[in-house]
Amino acid sequence: MGAALHERQWELSKPTNPMITALFSDLYQFTMAYAYWKANKHLERAVFDLYFRKNPFGGEYTIFAGLEECIRFASAFHFDDSDVTFLENSMPSTCEGEFFKYLKSVDCSDVEIYAIPEGSVVFPRIPLIRVEGPLLIAQLLETAFLNLVNYASLVTTNASRHRQVAGSDKMLLEFGLRRAQGPDGGISASKYCYMGGFDGTSNVDAGRRFGIPVRGTHSHAFVSSFMGIEDITERSLHHIDGDDKCYDFVALAQDWLSRLQATDSFRGRFMDTNHSELAAFASYALSFPTKFQALVDTFDVLRSGVPNFCAVALALHELGYKALGIRLDSGDLAYLSKECRKIFTIIEKEFNIPGFHSLVITVSNDINEATLEALNKQGHEIDAFGIGTHLVTCSSQPALGCVYKLVEIKKKPRMKLSEDIEKVTIPCKKEVYRLYGIEGVALVDIMQGMDEPAPKVNERILCRHPYIESKRAYIVPTKVEKLYKCYWAGNSVIAAEPLPSLEDVRSRCKSQLMAMRPDHLRALNPTPYKVSVSRNLYDFIHCLWLDEAPIGELH
Repeated sequence: MGAALHERQWELSKPTNPMITALFSDLYQFTMAYAYWKANKHLERAVFDLYFRKNPFGGEYTIFAGLEECIRFASAFHFDDSDVTFLENSMPSTCEGEFFKYLKSVDCSDVEIYAIPEGSVVFPRIPLIRVEGPLLIAQLLETAFLNLVNYASLVTTNASRHRQVAGSDKMLLEFGLRRAQGPDGGISASKYCYMGGFDGTSNVDAGRRFGIPVRGTHSHAFVSSFMGIEDITERSLHHIDGDDKCYDFVALAQDWLSRLQATDSFRGRFMDTNHSELAAFASYALSFPTKFQALVDTFDVLRSGVPNFCAVALALHELGYKALGIRLDSGDLAYLSKECRKIFTIIEKEFNIPGFHSLVITVSNDINEATLEALNKQGHEIDAFGIGTHLVTCSSQPALGCVYKLVEIKKKPRMKLSEDIEKVTIPCKKEVYRLYGIEGVALVDIMQGMDEPAPKVNERILCRHPYIESKRAYIVPTKVEKLYKCYWAGNSVIAAEPLPSLEDVRSRCKSQLMAMRPDHLRALNPTPYKVSVSRNLYDFIHCLWLDEAPIGELH
């Protein structure tokens, strides 16, 4: 099987994290695999659905992410000799040796994986991924698939929620690497925050791996490392035009600080600036004259940091360069941003420097979704947000709760029953369609059996709640979108979809959100999106439910 698999066009790289191997699983997957093999059920054709039951963060939508890593995992799935030896030593000694020999031949050649495109807006109960294949291998994919989808979808959704609150005109930067849950949490967070709408990351390795723009300035340590102007040994800087003359840049910055202190607008306000901070800023500007951005809150933002920054920025301007802006990492961010903007505007007018008022103001300091909402209510002059801990750890909800359930075996539907109606599974292999209304917005997702004809535009369709009889509605869609595509075809003749680039997935996420009604996306009291089944599937679910459920007895 393995050789044929790798002859196909589906030769993919291994999962991003090398720890994701065939052993990346729970032990009970292997005990079940042995029991399937022992009962001669291991080759029975099975269908599993991967889905979640509740949207995260108190919202009413989720962004599906992690599909590419699932397909990479399926592509590379195999057991080498050391894997099999470890399993043989870990499982009960009564397990037959032939089973472990069989594992060496197992891969995903006979598996087909259908999924909603990555970056899509998705909802509870709708399967994100449908796995079809021999029971044993389809079962062994469960733990890794859940791991690869759960966090990816959670953090992508978290990022998109931050984007929704911040607005489309603000720059959002992911600064969470040092607070993420381990190396993989850091790398994954950077990738999926970018997918969810962030503009860049501080994570250099993620930038290399995924092509994400990398952003960053300096820390307080850099400022504190300078004792004074005498620490700067190389003080010269050429004009941007490239003439031969060298200018004493530090002297220029000191001169500009004196000029700022002497202006009527700032007289008495900029007299207590910290000289070691000025040295740090001047040194940083000498290193990065075209990318100068300073962290201005080491000592005092308005009495030292901002005037020192402005003096260095004006010195750069005199030599033809343009500073980028400042970063605030503490204090009243709304107030400070407005005061900084006032200072920039005064300087632009005072010294006739076009564009100085629009220098970028970036803020950080433990920002979360609630912080963004509060800043918007107060009013602010912030252009960019660096967000870390709450974003990448998803501190308001640490897990999404995806599940992986058997819904068909040997073409026979299977159904899990529960006293908790949310845990009742929707049986059989299904197709899913998204129906759009007259304004081009998504109205409802409908699941139906594979043998049912697809919904048609301008055709009246009855959409039913999967479990509650009274919840139903007719819809006449203006657009019908089939959600599932085959992303892994194994050795079958099915044409599989190529995996899109990260930029394409990011664009899809943005366009999908634009196609949703605003009331489904809002943070406060969002409207639940309708997830339904067809009339035929509803009848089938409830007939099977009655057949499978035991009849109680009264005594």
